[in-house]
Amino acid sequence: MSAVLKSIEAGFEPLTEARLDEVVAIERSAYGHPWTHGNFLDSLRSGYQAQLLVADSVVLGYFVAMKGVDEVHLLNITVAPPWQGQGWGRVMLDALAVWSRGQGAEWLWLEVRVSNSRAQEIYERHGYRRVGERKGYYPADQGQREDAAVMSLKL
Repeated sequence: MSAVLKSIEAGFEPLTEARLDEVVAIERSAYGHPWTHGNFLDSLRSGYQAQLLVADSVVLGYFVAMKGVDEVHLLNITVAPPWQGQGWGRVMLDALAVWSRGQGAEWLWLEVRVSNSRAQEIYERHGYRRVGERKGYYPADQGQREDAAVMSLKL
């Protein structure tokens, strides 16, 4: 199902409960410790910004973000595995920054697993800077915990 970035027209649409099963399936295929259906449902019911990136009704990726007073916190951003490495993550990060500025945010914040160097590189190329670490933030295999790198972007 892979295709070249330049040959696909994609757009954003709100994540709704009707598409949660599809998103959860992508989440499970992308992560060893995925968000649950309940995590996504709670985010929707809390009114968080949740967008799907879609081409021909196929979900290429999604993001969930929480607005604060003068900041936005990116909670989840995922490109479906067949579509990774084609620039869709950058497309979603750009859309998130545009939306955040429109909300009056001055900063974007996120956490990323310290072991996820690929994601950290993408964020850094996008202008995010590593500003700290959260010890034991993420669940890991065999009941262990993994630290998170805290990153921010001045809008």
